Amino acid sequence: MNDKEQQQFKTSLVVTGMTCATCSRMVERSLGKVEGVVFAAVNLATETAFVVSDREIPKEELVQAVEKAGYSVSEERAEDLEKNRYLRIKKNLALSWLVTAPLMTLMVFHMVGQHVPLYYPLEFFGGALAIFWAGRDSIKGAWIALSHFHANMDVLVVSGSVAAWATAAFAFAGFPVVSFGAVGAMIMALHITGRYIESRLRDKASKEIRALLSIQAREARVLDGEGKEIMIPIEAVKEGMTLLVKPGERLPSDGELLDGTTSVDESMITGESLPVVKNAGDGVTGGSLNLTGAVRIRATRIGEDSFLAQMVSLIQEAQGAKVPIQAFADRVTNYFVPGVATLAIISGVFWYFQAGRLAPFLDGAARFLPWVTSLRDPLSLSIFAFITAIVSACPCALGLATPMALITGTGAASKKGLIIRNAEAIQTARDVTVAVLDKTGTITEGKPTVVETDLSPEALAAVASLEAFSNHPLAKAIAAASDERLPVTDLEEITGEGVRGKVAGTTWFVGRPGDASKYDAHLALGQTVVEVRRGDAVTGFVAVEDPLREDAIEGIRRLSEMGISCVMATGDNEKTARAVAARVGITEVRAGVRPDGKLDLVRNLQAKGGKVLMTGDGMN
Repeated sequence: MNDKEQQQFKTSLVVTGMTCATCSRMVERSLGKVEGVVFAAVNLATETAFVVSDREIPKEELVQAVEKAGYSVSEERAEDLEKNRYLRIKKNLALSWLVTAPLMTLMVFHMVGQHVPLYYPLEFFGGALAIFWAGRDSIKGAWIALSHFHANMDVLVVSGSVAAWATAAFAFAGFPVVSFGAVGAMIMALHITGRYIESRLRDKASKEIRALLSIQAREARVLDGEGKEIMIPIEAVKEGMTLLVKPGERLPSDGELLDGTTSVDESMITGESLPVVKNAGDGVTGGSLNLTGAVRIRATRIGEDSFLAQMVSLIQEAQGAKVPIQAFADRVTNYFVPGVATLAIISGVFWYFQAGRLAPFLDGAARFLPWVTSLRDPLSLSIFAFITAIVSACPCALGLATPMALITGTGAASKKGLIIRNAEAIQTARDVTVAVLDKTGTITEGKPTVVETDLSPEALAAVASLEAFSNHPLAKAIAAASDERLPVTDLEEITGEGVRGKVAGTTWFVGRPGDASKYDAHLALGQTVVEVRRGDAVTGFVAVEDPLREDAIEGIRRLSEMGISCVMATGDNEKTARAVAARVGITEVRAGVRPDGKLDLVRNLQAKGGKVLMTGDGMN
């Protein structure tokens, strides 16, 4: 098979109009029928469709497939659609309760015999405003579902609320029918409340994604053909451009280092606090921080191909999963709605023909149960029975239960420092068999600290004075080891080696050991050793390590007791990773792994039949 035959084309679409799992399945089936499509997946939560094909399919052809299924494709970004939906639902929620609360109060007075003037007109027009305007999105969702011959939560809610409001219309018109108009408005208001909670959770997720993108540089310094510097917006950067990045600046795009040497803080990528030395020809990642030398890079990946954009896609993929119990509720609704409608019709017909025969039974029951209707007319009683069946079966609790459980569970977890990005994790956590743990900031504190030194106080003060001028995390740890500061001259930072300078006329060097084997005992513990030389003579050393979190050993022990295997996945080097793993009791280690590599690890473990928990701080 040649390369052309093996080539795959990937397309993403923003699909609007879907309301339930059945809708997304219909779009998937329609896209799957397009010639050349080998895989189609529709994410209901993020309203996105992902298509893989073995030929380059025109976007218009995919759009037609979506429209053939009865849905639409938007050119807006999914994040913008979600933001607009959230604001619209928020307004509808306020309007629905602004109308419903007074109607419910008036209904209570009406039920106890305190008849309010103009109650029926208020119930008729107020209910219409709450149902047909504030609830217009639900009505649209119900129509889409019914036009595709299936049912969802919107169908139930709209059926119940409209049927209840219809009694207010009959009562307003003078028919002897008990009015349930206020109940219809309440049903819709509760349903909108559930939709608001779900939309609020999704809006929070979108803000997290936008926060991730905020670490990207806003501008880039481009070098033209004459070597002049030109500042341009990051959106104007094109592949192949030569960019100049100075110390303390974030790299504006993914690229290749053209010349020079520098240290780069990639903690936002790997989670590791120690910088990485980059030389000419090495790849660099947009968003990481250039610490030392001014360097030139050639932009290689921009826009959607950049590392940050790929991380956003991974987060959206993780957030897109639907809670299994919620999907189950959607499937049950497919059968529940027709069943309820059938029972409501049977109930209405039964009471229409049996009203006279059962009237004595109702009279007797009314003596003990004050809420038994006083209606005895066959038509009124049959309408009353039909509406009662529809309203009582309308699952407002089902619509609210899942989002309320989600927001309560995630809120309680966040108070304990556990941020849950994927709601499905709440239901599936009990089945976890493997825990993949990041090292820095998860098992360790993520803050390098001096743990041992053989320097005298005077020498430590000189070393701390030198390191106080550096942005390197190790330098900051050493600088914090002494409060005394001495004047420094002729300071020189040597990328990848250390720092040299004069303190009180004496030359000091702090940096990489000349013979690392002398410090094997410290290195075996996962510590980083910095050698100190006064002039040309070695004066001593400083050992720095990222200390373990005080609850790390106990937490991993408890996971093991629960039958959960622990795997460490870290961007740090193999030697340090294994040293830390040995101290906490982890035997399986994956070192030098980037976030996309961690995702591959999780998928491999899942392919082996494991239910995987991934724990880490920052981007993992």
